[in-house]
Amino acid sequence: MSLSKQKSLNTLSLAVCIALFGTTAVHAQQQQGDMERIQVTASALKINTPMAETPVSVAVVGRDDLDIRNVTKLDESFRYTAGVLSAPYGADNDTDWLNVRGFEAATYLDGSRLFKDGFYVWMLEPYGLEQVEVLKGPASILYGEAPPGGVVNAVQKKPTLDDGGEVSVQVGNKDTSRVAFDVSNSISDDQRFRIVGKFSQADGELDDTENTRYYLAPSFAMDLSEDTSLTFLASVTHDDGTPTNGFFPAIGTQVDDPRGKIDPTTNFGEPDHDVNRRTQVTAGYQLEHIIDDTWDFKQNFNYAYSDLLLNSTYIMSTPYWQDPSKETYSRGVTYREGDIRSLTFDNRLVGNWTTNRTEQTVLLGVDVQNHRNEGKELDNYAYDVIDPFNFTPGNAAPINRNDALERQIDKRQASAYGQYQLTLDDHWIGIVGGRFDYVDTQNKNQTANKNYDRNDNQFSLNAGLMYRMDSGFTPYVSYAESFEVISTVDQITGELYKPLEGKQTEVGFKYSPDYMDGYINLAWYNLKQNNALVSTSAQDPDGNWLFGATQTGEMVSQGVEFEAVMQLSDALKLNAAYTYTDSHTNDHDGSGDKRAPMIPRHQASAYLDYQIQPQLRVATGVRYVGSSMDAKDSTVTVDTIKVPSYWVWDTSVQYDINSSWRAQLTVNNVLDNEYVSACNWYCYYGESRSIVGSIKYMW
Repeated sequence: MSLSKQKSLNTLSLAVCIALFGTTAVHAQQQQGDMERIQVTASALKINTPMAETPVSVAVVGRDDLDIRNVTKLDESFRYTAGVLSAPYGADNDTDWLNVRGFEAATYLDGSRLFKDGFYVWMLEPYGLEQVEVLKGPASILYGEAPPGGVVNAVQKKPTLDDGGEVSVQVGNKDTSRVAFDVSNSISDDQRFRIVGKFSQADGELDDTENTRYYLAPSFAMDLSEDTSLTFLASVTHDDGTPTNGFFPAIGTQVDDPRGKIDPTTNFGEPDHDVNRRTQVTAGYQLEHIIDDTWDFKQNFNYAYSDLLLNSTYIMSTPYWQDPSKETYSRGVTYREGDIRSLTFDNRLVGNWTTNRTEQTVLLGVDVQNHRNEGKELDNYAYDVIDPFNFTPGNAAPINRNDALERQIDKRQASAYGQYQLTLDDHWIGIVGGRFDYVDTQNKNQTANKNYDRNDNQFSLNAGLMYRMDSGFTPYVSYAESFEVISTVDQITGELYKPLEGKQTEVGFKYSPDYMDGYINLAWYNLKQNNALVSTSAQDPDGNWLFGATQTGEMVSQGVEFEAVMQLSDALKLNAAYTYTDSHTNDHDGSGDKRAPMIPRHQASAYLDYQIQPQLRVATGVRYVGSSMDAKDSTVTVDTIKVPSYWVWDTSVQYDINSSWRAQLTVNNVLDNEYVSACNWYCYYGESRSIVGSIKYMW
């Protein structure tokens, strides 16, 4: 056995030992009295099934955890979740980055896909969410075309049966200030509303970068009858700021330069020209009707619109393996101006019935998705030349936006799906499902009059089997498939990307005994994706350099995920996680296996939440991210960049002054560790220390 694999097994053994120790501690605490048990369900499953009774890996971060950790970006939500790599591209103020099982995750809002095309991305406001869920592994049976690593589903706040609300004010370093409110009230016995709003502003990690946000989300719910409910949901988000552009060359960050080290706060952009202005609107409804004791009908509709103006200047990553003594670097600029519009319409019928020995659940669904992206785009990879050790912004002229080309992208998807779940003798749980998708993709370069068109048909399967023991130990095995249609053009080949196809086998167990308030999950998976995307560069016939992702070979991700959530006592809760990921590409440019860039082999975290007194609560956590490789060469050669591992300590203190007033202090990266989160042709610095104090009034 190789030394690296032996170390991996040792680390996994240590994690299991910690879990068993925690289980013993919980058993000892049971004598102190009964506690309210931790019960977790996820709407991402589309059926009302506890996560402990489904043969897939699901994780949920609830509102209380989002509050105590003071989560202000979606990618901060899963910092302490197994199988998820948060913010690998560093402290980015205009994009959320979440990587699940070695692949970038898709984002959904209440089960509706938030499409993205290149730089046209969605930024959800965490304050407006009730919880955030991640469904790990291929999920095409439920969501159609989606990436193989998993999907992230954000659940928007909705009207509650209890009247109440809160207003909070936050201030912190980096010129941070935020004001937020959340009010839910009843109009009558069968009508209620909720309105959530927030204003925030903060400086970015780089000099002369910042962002200001306005957010408003009203919702209204009504009971049309005892069996029928209807909820209307909407949100408006407006961001306006200067993007971080956290691209750093390898030299001066991970490769020594005789002139020294580049300051992590250096902005190689043009603050006078760079802008990221985005307005997002969502509007829709959720209808639920109980047909009889067996069947429920649910219908979700969502319209999503996002308008973007982006001008982003960045330093080019000079090939350090070609000329490490080069003193000047080219800069590039990206310009996008346009909008994206999406419609999603999902209809599903859920049946549930029991016999003497069985409980059976059937899910039948039909959905339609329609997405359009229209806008202007311009990429200049030779904007100008600078010396990174002697650079002052403000000496470059703005780009000529009249040179931008106009593009229109359309993606239409129609789907039918079904899933059957059987519980036999309260022990055996089996699940099997299938889905058929038709996707039509059109990409039109209207300036050059070049049209690209693809029609894809896909049938996806999933199956799983569990055995639930009386002791609370539930082993399982599952198989799932996925496919993802990419609507953009491969800059290297000049053609639309082929669909990415994923297949996964997973084996694991879930453990939730009666004597323990909490659960322990352990999963091993083997995930493969065909037509994998790999970052690369090439020259066109005119000698111009092209940079982007192209398709080559197969991406393989194998790993182990361990997660434990335990209420050790009435006052103390533990969340522990460990992830081992072996992610690599096969036949990368014909040169054999290559380790995937940015993906660490090891991640671990532990988070303790301690209610010291009725008024005082302290939460603290440590997260560790192991070493990773960059994109150029991930084998052991002189050209390899190995990004060192890093660890970060976070803490939060919450004090209830009385029943109405609450104060909180949150410090992330307490020791202000300076680290590179990853390298992928460029290198990216992680978030520096943030200190935020807040005061909240509740009624």
